Amino acid sequence: MKKKWQKVLSTALLSTALVATLAACGSGDGTSDSGGGKKESGKSGDKVTLKVPVYDRGVEGVPNVTDNYWTKYVQENFGDPNDITVEYVAINRQDVMTDYSLLASSKDLPTILMEYDYPKVSQWANEGYLATFDMDDFKEAAPNYYAQMEAEGQMDYTKMNDETYFVLGNRPNWSNGFNFQQFYRKDWLEEVGVDEYPNDYEGWKDAMIKIQDKGLAEHPAGGQMIPGQGADIPWIFMDHPIDEENWASYVSAVIPALGFEPSEELLKRENEKYDLGLLDPEYYLTDEASAQAKFANGESFVFGGYISNTMDWLKTFYENNPDAELGIVPPAENDEKAGTSATYMADNPYGMIVGFASTASDEEVQAAWKYLDWMADEENLKTMQWGVEGENYTINEETGLPESDVDYDGDKKQGYNNNTDYWCAVTASRVVGELEDQIDAIAPKGLPQSFNDEILANTNRKEELAKEGYAVNFPAFTVPIEAETENTGTLTETYKELRDKLVMAKPADFDKLYEEYTKKYEDAGFKDVTEERLQAYKDGNSTSLLVVE
Repeated sequence: MKKKWQKVLSTALLSTALVATLAACGSGDGTSDSGGGKKESGKSGDKVTLKVPVYDRGVEGVPNVTDNYWTKYVQENFGDPNDITVEYVAINRQDVMTDYSLLASSKDLPTILMEYDYPKVSQWANEGYLATFDMDDFKEAAPNYYAQMEAEGQMDYTKMNDETYFVLGNRPNWSNGFNFQQFYRKDWLEEVGVDEYPNDYEGWKDAMIKIQDKGLAEHPAGGQMIPGQGADIPWIFMDHPIDEENWASYVSAVIPALGFEPSEELLKRENEKYDLGLLDPEYYLTDEASAQAKFANGESFVFGGYISNTMDWLKTFYENNPDAELGIVPPAENDEKAGTSATYMADNPYGMIVGFASTASDEEVQAAWKYLDWMADEENLKTMQWGVEGENYTINEETGLPESDVDYDGDKKQGYNNNTDYWCAVTASRVVGELEDQIDAIAPKGLPQSFNDEILANTNRKEELAKEGYAVNFPAFTVPIEAETENTGTLTETYKELRDKLVMAKPADFDKLYEEYTKKYEDAGFKDVTEERLQAYKDGNSTSLLVVE
């Protein structure tokens, strides 16, 4: 019996993750201005310009992010009928905060500001980038989008200091998400006599040394520089159950926690990898693209990334290594000897956090609300996610579900990961059918191997772990953390410098240096950050650890 795609898609959109933040869109005969007063929309003499951010990921083979078939499609099908000029603004995915800061300083912020990490959008609110608004007005202007937020229980994330700043996209399968996977050299393990991926540290280390000794890779653990913001979140080194005050004080998507005991254990392990030569001695010069290329060239054991139907770097890997076999790294398990747990980073219980520029006019904010609601409409979202039937996708006759054509290269070619950077304001992933169908909708295709079964097994295992309390995400604060705003730039740069010194130190010197660098890091502002976070938590101005039932 065929499943009806429309019905499945509609149900899934209103029933998956939890919650979160920014403000967007509108439809209907009337829209609301950011101050709460209603204004009539519709035909007017001049078009309103709506500036919408879109990530520029530097990925080869995708259309120009600000000018392609799909940006024109939005203009023709949403912009023109509403007297709105839609202008997409490229944002460097690797340096989001700098790009927004430069746009703010030049008084050229896009109408919509959006990010996945709550500390980043709260910083924008604190720095005056974002306007406040009346959620009742948003509800009237953007009923599709509002209904999704309400269904997912996201209203608690929309406010800071009792003012409404945000509306929130959906995050399907947030506690056991499968969008990110790590690929490893299964053939190398077999060649050195290891039957399965070693899920304890001593077993992993032994396998890496054997790979090294066999001459399969000089530095099998690879490695790369940490990004400008966010890194080294020591999930598996945190005692289980997690201490909630420590979680609120130290766990952040933005500022690494030098001085937090689990971070010390993480860096001590990195130090050992470096000392054994498992880690590339030039990891600190290796960016993500270079690390990806090294894996594709057969120089490292593992590399992780967000999956999609089309993954050019995996295609390159098989071209370069035609006899290779890859596997998917399973979730971590408790390792008593290493003192680690199965704790893992769950996704936020919300997708994109959306806010509106404080410099935008009422008409521009209304256009943004209308845009979000248009994108949240079932038919519009389906088209943006899947493209045109017969070109971008076909319908499977047995299941009645869509299947993307990964080889399509015509004029309607979609952007990165099936246009995700255009519809991410609504939801974080495509959702159709059952869990197996959802995985298949984004799993790599056109490769010598299928990874669907391994991804499904991992997802089911994470669901079990989540119910045992091992799925942990980031705290979100409903008040600005002033010390974060003041010190983020200094701390992230300081951390990179101190981290590399610790990783490259002689193991005998590690403990002494860690104590010295912790004091330096605290004095640079980290102590102020943790104290302010803890106080906000104690005052009831933060989320709590989420429990998955």
